[in-house]
Amino acid sequence: MEEAILRAAWEVLMHVGYQKVTIEEVAIKAKTSKPVIYRRWANREELVLAAIQENMPKPVGDIPDTGELRNDVIIVMKRLNDTLSKIGSETLHGLMSVLIDIPFSEIINMGRTTTMQVILKRAVERGEIKEEKISERITRLPIELVRHEFLTTYEPVTEKTIAEIVDEIFLPLIK
Repeated sequence: MEEAILRAAWEVLMHVGYQKVTIEEVAIKAKTSKPVIYRRWANREELVLAAIQENMPKPVGDIPDTGELRNDVIIVMKRLNDTLSKIGSETLHGLMSVLIDIPFSEIINMGRTTTMQVILKRAVERGEIKEEKISERITRLPIELVRHEFLTTYEPVTEKTIAEIVDEIFLPLIK
């Protein structure tokens, strides 16, 4: 039943947008009742978040390994940008305004910090960068900058902006 509810919530979200999602509409689509939904999720926001986390693509098993740090980071950033675009800025802002106890980085991480750690480790092994330049904050930086850009502009991040983040901010910090 939980799977059907989450699938219904995702379909409603994608069809009508975050502001128009109602528990009643999800219950009808899932062929259940509002009390059943409320037993599992306290409110619409928790249900929408669960639907996003269930239905968004999981981290791609094949972590980019093009042989060049720059290309690998750009691939990860484009994937994140695609994910954020699919969810939409309206939904993300709505969730952030209500789910204030959950850091945004936890709402939409999906393994990207781990992916960046692997990418950076490979770059160290290839001699592209020095290990002592890498910190937890540096590892998260490109992803956080894409999130920030998306949330402040309400638009998908352009390829030009992604390249600028990598070439003008990220790479100079670790080389």
